[in-house]
Amino acid sequence: MEFLGTTQTASYCGPKKCCGLTSLPAVQVPVTQECYQPYYLPGYRYLNSWRPSLFYKIANVQTCPDESTSTLRPPTILPALRSALFSRYSPHDWDQSNQLQVRGAEASRLWASRLTDDSMRLLQDKDQLTHQMQEGTSRNLGQRLSDIGFWKSELSYELDRLLTENQNLETVKRRLECAANEVNCPLQVALECLYHREKRIGIDLVHDNVEKNLIREVDLLKCCQEQMRKLAQIIDIQMRDNRDAQHALERDLEDKSSAQCIDEKCFNLRNTSDCISFFHGMEKIDGTISVPETWAKFSNDNIKHSQNMRANSVRLREEAEHLFETLSDQMWRQFTDTNLAFNARISEVTDVKNKLQTQLAKTLQEIFQAENTIMLLERSIIAKEGPLKVAQTRLECRTRRPNMELCRDIPQFKLVNEVFTIDDTLQTLKLRLRETQDTLQLLVMTKCRLEHELAIKANTLCIDKEKCMGMRKTFPCTPRLVGYT
Repeated sequence: MEFLGTTQTASYCGPKKCCGLTSLPAVQVPVTQECYQPYYLPGYRYLNSWRPSLFYKIANVQTCPDESTSTLRPPTILPALRSALFSRYSPHDWDQSNQLQVRGAEASRLWASRLTDDSMRLLQDKDQLTHQMQEGTSRNLGQRLSDIGFWKSELSYELDRLLTENQNLETVKRRLECAANEVNCPLQVALECLYHREKRIGIDLVHDNVEKNLIREVDLLKCCQEQMRKLAQIIDIQMRDNRDAQHALERDLEDKSSAQCIDEKCFNLRNTSDCISFFHGMEKIDGTISVPETWAKFSNDNIKHSQNMRANSVRLREEAEHLFETLSDQMWRQFTDTNLAFNARISEVTDVKNKLQTQLAKTLQEIFQAENTIMLLERSIIAKEGPLKVAQTRLECRTRRPNMELCRDIPQFKLVNEVFTIDDTLQTLKLRLRETQDTLQLLVMTKCRLEHELAIKANTLCIDKEKCMGMRKTFPCTPRLVGYT
């Protein structure tokens, strides 16, 4: 590579001859160890990338013979200028490097200051979070103790009532055969209503309030009949069920007492307690088998089960004295509820049928309007074909003009625009025609569906209003239900 400003044949570029003068020691460039990755500053120059052109004419200087033969000829370049020739940076580079170092130091201090502030905020937040979480856990434990105390009191109260009821339960038997046989008539009517309602069609085969009341009525009648036939056996079974409910309450009460002791111990633990220690990995072990909802539901189910048992026991005891009157009242109430549900359902179906008939009439009107619209669109499309033919024929005829007469004049522009406009109009009308035809098909399908739904509603009204309500006009009187013939 040649140096800028001189040639390789210059005197200071070739090998130096030996002379009597001792050569100057080489300039030592201090080595700086950096803690970051080295990089080149702007304006950095390699040694051989440039040379000043200050002495580019030295090679042409004529030397005298004496000086050429002298062995003590001084070097061509002054020693003071030798280091300047090998300078690597400019003042601008030096200033820029210093500014870069200052900005880097300021950025580092700013980053360190921000990190320190963030660390202090983090310490405060984490301390506050830990304190809040410990307080929250203590509050939760206190709430848990309150819940356990509440359920313990409920269980104890229910257990006392169940024990009292078990002591008061006595075996009684009544004359039940006549009343049980009398229940067969309304039971058969309810079953016949269910069978008839199974003949409903389509969407009307719904599990509505009428069907629920009919099922409830059938269950009630069967239950009353069975109670009247097997009262003695039911009392024995009820006493066994009461004992099972009692054992369940006792077990639940004992478990809650143990859990209350453990939670009280946990609630009283503090950071300065002696019995605290590290138990690593305990947070990863989940030995629970319930959640608060299922935990409360378990005790609630036990209480409800006990309440049901007590209710059955009370019913059995009262049944010894007031069995017929109670069952008669229940059957009459259920019979009335079922009839009210029938009337409400008949009213709903009639209302829906009237709405469907109204929609069918409107749909038929829309079908008529759609057919008229299709006819008008078809006529309009046919009417637009004539002007399109005229415009295209004019364009075709004008293409036969001779030589220079084939001019893109105003009529030519107008004809082309007319063809495009009429063609776009035809496409729009055809698109609207297809949309109208699709709408007409949709309306026809809607009409068919409405007619089908009207047939379904008519069948449902026939079943509920004529067949079922026709059978439910009579019901056994109260004296016959209580066993009197």
